[in-house]
Amino acid sequence: MPTVPCNLVITAPEIDALLHARHAAPHAVLGMHPCVKKGQHGLVVRALVREAVRCAVVAAGRREAWAMTRLDPAGLFEAFIPRRREVFRYQLRIHTAGGEMRQFADPYAFLPTLGAQDLYLFNEGNEHRIYEKLGAQLRTVDGTAGVAFAVWAPNATQVSLVGNFNHWDGRYHPMRSLGASGVWELFVPGLGEGELYKFFIRDRQGVVHAKTDPYGTHFEGPPNNASIVCDARKHRWQDDAWMRRRAEQAGRTDRPMSIYEVHLGSWRRKPEDGGRPLTYRELAPALADHATEMGFTHIEIMPVAEHPFDGSWGYQVTGFYAPTRRFGPPEDFAWFVDHLHQRGIGVILDWVPAHFPRDSFALALFDGTHLYEHADPRKGAHMDWGTLIFNYGRNEVRCFLQANALAWLDRYHIDGLRVDAVASMLYLDYSRKEGEWIPNRHGGRENLEAIDFLRQTNELVRRYHPGAVTIAEESTSFPGVSRPVAEGGLGFDYKWNMGWMHDTLRYFSREPVYRQWHQHDLTFGMLYQHAENFVTVFSHDEVVHGKASMLFKMGAWHIPEKAANLRALYAHMWAWPGKKLLFMGGEFAQSHEWNHAASLDWHLCQYPDHEGVRLLVRDLNRLYTGEPVLGENDFNPQGFEWINADDAAANVIAYLRRDAAGRTLFAVVGHFSAVTRHDYRIGVPRAGRWTEVINTSSGFYGGTGTGNAGGVVAETVPMHGREHSIRLTLPPLSTLIFKWSAEA
Repeated sequence: MPTVPCNLVITAPEIDALLHARHAAPHAVLGMHPCVKKGQHGLVVRALVREAVRCAVVAAGRREAWAMTRLDPAGLFEAFIPRRREVFRYQLRIHTAGGEMRQFADPYAFLPTLGAQDLYLFNEGNEHRIYEKLGAQLRTVDGTAGVAFAVWAPNATQVSLVGNFNHWDGRYHPMRSLGASGVWELFVPGLGEGELYKFFIRDRQGVVHAKTDPYGTHFEGPPNNASIVCDARKHRWQDDAWMRRRAEQAGRTDRPMSIYEVHLGSWRRKPEDGGRPLTYRELAPALADHATEMGFTHIEIMPVAEHPFDGSWGYQVTGFYAPTRRFGPPEDFAWFVDHLHQRGIGVILDWVPAHFPRDSFALALFDGTHLYEHADPRKGAHMDWGTLIFNYGRNEVRCFLQANALAWLDRYHIDGLRVDAVASMLYLDYSRKEGEWIPNRHGGRENLEAIDFLRQTNELVRRYHPGAVTIAEESTSFPGVSRPVAEGGLGFDYKWNMGWMHDTLRYFSREPVYRQWHQHDLTFGMLYQHAENFVTVFSHDEVVHGKASMLFKMGAWHIPEKAANLRALYAHMWAWPGKKLLFMGGEFAQSHEWNHAASLDWHLCQYPDHEGVRLLVRDLNRLYTGEPVLGENDFNPQGFEWINADDAAANVIAYLRRDAAGRTLFAVVGHFSAVTRHDYRIGVPRAGRWTEVINTSSGFYGGTGTGNAGGVVAETVPMHGREHSIRLTLPPLSTLIFKWSAEA
């Protein structure tokens, strides 16, 4: 450390800068420094301590102490220690006006807690564990426990750490700039978990912005929004067996996946406790019981990253690294995931890298400039949601988001990320009129930076967390969403099948008498079915904003007919190729639209029309997960074959599901008219018995009880280009699934 000439009192401009929180290099002034005073070598120590009327420098481990001179009533002190050239470890001992005495390590006595390599990789966009470097990190430095704070604010002129420990006064913990990295840092000894904090960031115009920590792991609840120092790794995991099996299945898509989409705040509430939502620890056993009973393999939870507004459902995030405090602390969220894993249920998280809200305390205009977002609203403003779009071309922003994806998988053992609103990321003209967007460097509409970001993120997930999956909610025909990056794709494992969903719901929303003119809504999807690894979905987006519940979408007048339609639709969905996803409430035919502020209507399960749907979904999951020909052949083009797609007049479709060798066969017959059809014949590829394994009109499911007495035997009667056929009774508004066996 260089020796500089020193007077007993620092200059007035430096005092003014410190006392008005404008000093950009506080470590150059505060703390201990070698100096020369009147030709004598020694050390100068300066401290700025709130509420102190007296202060002394105490040598660590020794009885030596030096009284300090108070330079300002705000708590600015200075002492000269003669004949000492080497900086040594020390503490500050203060006395307050109330007579209290405290002794503690000086924050300005410590070297930076981030190294040059950390900063280089961050600025390059390649520090994939930056969430362990920036933010608030519990550390022990030189034997002293405390918290290392670091924040990226490259355009700030000064940054202060504020919190309940300094009464939110920006004068007392100014942070040091780590040069061209744009990172500001401070280690505060003695702090620990539970401390509330923010960053006061002074921009180039002198305006101070009070900001929460972008890397914060825990936050206050509204209307407050401070970050909270928190150890996100306190939970002791018990899911080793699950994680080992998951890694062994890395890269495999030939396994069944039936996903139950859940909004934690409204799945079930406690009416005896003011209708409050369940906590993470209450939710986990109840959800595990339900998912296990119903045969779901995974739960997908709508975003749990911290967000201020309940009505955003979690899709407008302000705390990207923090599980929401609504249901408990981060340790309880880890317990939630761990419990589900131990019960054999995977956990998929909705992840939102497409946009962020304009809340003044969060990412928007973070250091007084458009740091995380594009400055030009033609690229940086989302027209539909009133939010801001990330600048995917900025290395540090890309690093923030990619590390965020990895942090959820690392800290909380999440099994997959369903990436929200991918279409809005892929296109520069998404939801924009002519003149409201800027073409890419080739003159096209594709957002090349976002495409690169998605590809890199998917590759990183695959590299660091084998067996974890990524799923795209992508509503256009962008090519190769679920194809490998090496083949020019985006690298997702799966893509939601939005086209099939819209077409099929459009068909079932019509009254049966009109369906014969819309058969193509049922059949068109097979033209592109194997272009992607599809998840067949009925998500939360389909049961809100006046769209009606799944039950009330059905084209019928009376509840029993609506329930029959819904049962037929679900059986067709589970038999159709693709992984499955169903939003909560759909499994028991919830009547009302989903309301994020209230519990599902579980009482409906006492009624046959609703309980019948629930029992059917349970049995469909058991069939799907128990029959390899279904779950293992979702993406095998030879696993599907039309029997008859042309009988629009009868509202009938029929198709086969088979394995590659053709050893296991299922025949699926959907009959979506309101009449019973007798002696209806379909061609089949094999002689033998065709057992009726699912009949959605079974009395067990609340149907009419009409069916085929458990199965039929194929006859040597040519039909649909095949030598054999089966003669069926088709109940109204039904789907039948038959399994072939050689023995008649």
